[in-house]
Amino acid sequence: MDELISRRLRHRVRVLGNLLGQTMAAQHGQAFVDKEEEIRQLAKTRRQINATDHSSLREVLGELDDDNLISTARAFNQFLNLTNIAEQAEVGEMEDMHFPENSELGNLFTGLLADGVDKTTLFDTVQQTHCDLVLTAHPTEITRRTLIRKYNRIASALHNVREDVIQHRDEKIELERLIAEVWYTDEIRTERPTPREEAVWGYAVIEHSFWSAIPKLWQGLDALLLQHTGQAMALDIAPVRISSWMGGDRDGNPNVTAAVTEEVTRLARWMAADLYLRDVEELLSQLSMSQCTEQVRALCPAPTSEPYRVILRSLRQKLNSTRAWADGDGPTTANMILYRSDLYDPLHVCFESLHTCGMGIIADGLLKETLIRVSTFGVTLVDLDIRQNSDRHVDLLDELTEFLELGSYREWSEKARNDFLLQELTTKRPLIPDGWEPGAENLEVLQTFRFIARDNAEGISSYIISMAKNPSDVLAVVLLLRKCGLKKPLPVVPLFETLDDLDNAAWTLERLLRTQWYTNYISGHQQVMIGYSDSAKDAGQMAAAWAQYRAQEELVIVAEKYSVNLTLFHGRGGAAGRGGTPARQAILSQPPGSVNHSMRVTEQGEMIRFKYGSPPLALTNLDLILSATVEATLRPPPQPMENWRTLMDQLADVAHKSYRDTVNDPQFVDYFVEGTPERELALLALGSRPARRSDPDGRSLSELRAIPWVFAWTQKRLMIPAWLGTDEALSQELSGKEFFVIQEMINEWPFFQTQLDMLEMVLAKTDADIAKQYDDVLVDPSLAHLGEDFRTRLAKLIKRLNEIKGQSELLEQLPEIKHTLDLRHPYTDPLHFLQIELISRYRSEESNEKVKKALLVTIAGIAAGMRNTG
Repeated sequence: MDELISRRLRHRVRVLGNLLGQTMAAQHGQAFVDKEEEIRQLAKTRRQINATDHSSLREVLGELDDDNLISTARAFNQFLNLTNIAEQAEVGEMEDMHFPENSELGNLFTGLLADGVDKTTLFDTVQQTHCDLVLTAHPTEITRRTLIRKYNRIASALHNVREDVIQHRDEKIELERLIAEVWYTDEIRTERPTPREEAVWGYAVIEHSFWSAIPKLWQGLDALLLQHTGQAMALDIAPVRISSWMGGDRDGNPNVTAAVTEEVTRLARWMAADLYLRDVEELLSQLSMSQCTEQVRALCPAPTSEPYRVILRSLRQKLNSTRAWADGDGPTTANMILYRSDLYDPLHVCFESLHTCGMGIIADGLLKETLIRVSTFGVTLVDLDIRQNSDRHVDLLDELTEFLELGSYREWSEKARNDFLLQELTTKRPLIPDGWEPGAENLEVLQTFRFIARDNAEGISSYIISMAKNPSDVLAVVLLLRKCGLKKPLPVVPLFETLDDLDNAAWTLERLLRTQWYTNYISGHQQVMIGYSDSAKDAGQMAAAWAQYRAQEELVIVAEKYSVNLTLFHGRGGAAGRGGTPARQAILSQPPGSVNHSMRVTEQGEMIRFKYGSPPLALTNLDLILSATVEATLRPPPQPMENWRTLMDQLADVAHKSYRDTVNDPQFVDYFVEGTPERELALLALGSRPARRSDPDGRSLSELRAIPWVFAWTQKRLMIPAWLGTDEALSQELSGKEFFVIQEMINEWPFFQTQLDMLEMVLAKTDADIAKQYDDVLVDPSLAHLGEDFRTRLAKLIKRLNEIKGQSELLEQLPEIKHTLDLRHPYTDPLHFLQIELISRYRSEESNEKVKKALLVTIAGIAAGMRNTG
């Protein structure tokens, strides 16, 4: 971040802070604002002078009554949110001004051609590249949708703030009004969102961000290709696609039913028709010309002087009919837009006609943008992934085979299951008797298959199988889809997410591909999903990361052996403990050959807002992702040297054993539950999915989902999921030769570089002293030794990482990241001390609704300060 940008960011933060202060003073008086400033200065002093001296800060906070506790928590929460807004606006402005001239794509194309990549290869590679971003409803977005919309409007208004000055009076009043709206809006949801509401939020991101950003990305990419290769992209090329799990992910979420999935898919069609109607209405005002080709005339039912408008009016009528159908329960009709070609083909005929008749400048305006949107979003807006646990399919088939008096499918061996499944796949006879209805849970699974088959999987992108372990898990889904009436092949995607499953992933795929029937079914294309969250919770971050890397390498080898095009689907979260890594680093650190023109990746929770919350932000991140995918295809990272592998095996083994020994300590779970706000997180109405898999009051880590596991440690600033076990691996005594190998790995191996870079960023967010305050107040004295041990291990790891990287402090080479953290500390630190006091009160007889609300606000505020939940 250069000095000008850094100075402008500080100015904008100051402007927003002052306006918030004025709003607070109007409600609570100037004395309240002065008290907030006193708290901020005390927190700042603690950081600058003595990190362990927090007595003055705690004393001031301890004097606050319940009402002031809420207001103080709200104040610091909103200061942090406004800081985030200022940063995001800065990033968005930079990309908006410089795309595509100084884009990552432009710089990459220049570099590739300079390195000897020929123009044809570059053009063909880009044409074949597909990046699929999959928006999930995982409950990590803590901010209310209402506030997100207001924050977006503030970000837009910030464009008029320059050098601590708001240029016009009306613009200043607008910012004041928006900040007042934020301050007087309750930041805590009172009810969990339904799956439908989660889907609505996802569709809103498309409407307000991707709908504008993707045509701009496409046109910029096209201009760059024309400049560097002399060739233009075909209009039906869609380098980026958007998919969704919202309303389709039923793994562990009983709220997602077949009826809900049908509802959200209809809602998506309604939204798509509505958005296209806006384009068509505007095109009707633009395309008033009469000159056209015979192809356009052929689409007009009668002679006319305005042929383009005749076609557009017909499309408008069909889109209106489609929207009305999607909003009701009636049957489909011929007068509707049901398939991509129904919309694309007539618009493309108009586009070609305008170019042929010398009106290309008109064709290349909104009409071209609309065609790009149709190529990208289709007529379903997003394609939906269906996800279900493999055990649910076993349960259904077991009940079916018992009913048919074939025995217990559950008890059969893997070979017996495969033999049965393949026999049924190759016969035309029905498997599921007419009128047969299994028990309620199995019926729900069966109804999902029937829903997919009814519309021949239109609007469905794939079927994900959680906890996949064997070929039968995949074949079972294919069989159920076909026996329910699906005519076309639908990608069935095994998700490997535990350490053992990752280790066996390639063997599972090989056994599948040895089956001739299955290889014919997939027609040379297979998708496999790699789970980051559960594997990290299962084995620790370092061991999981190495297992994920090796699994991808082995999967690539198997796919090449059977001449299958493999797409790897990365189930990453936002936090480092769940595979979170900056997009470019994540893609470029994958094994060579694993990013071969295509990739899929989940985008979850608050990361959707941080990365794609506005068109400029979306453009920035799409540029990064697309350029990294092209680069990884044409300039793959080196194969790791054998001595790197040997040392990595050693490090991962030590890390795994240390991690498991620690979390298996009989006292560990008690320490985790008492010393973090894990129990209190359940009070937040984050998402429609329960935080635990079965028993909501259980204390087993295996029952706890990865998101609250990471979320709770982040709130405490101990960040254990990101480094536990890694500390032991890196702190072991290394010979001079081994230390040299580690330096070689840092300098030459993107995978290892990325692992250490992410570790460093997480460690920079830790605060051992704040973590100690949680222990002192909340943890039983008999468990205190665990906290002392963790803090000692943390300090040792920070020292060791600095030694390995040859630096004196964390983020020494990344001053811009250090700057953003320093900007937040004076607002985040008071929230921690408030939270500790409030958890103590909440768990005691002193608890009341005001304490509960203030506590939830501190959780939201710390999440904003960390730019992360789970």
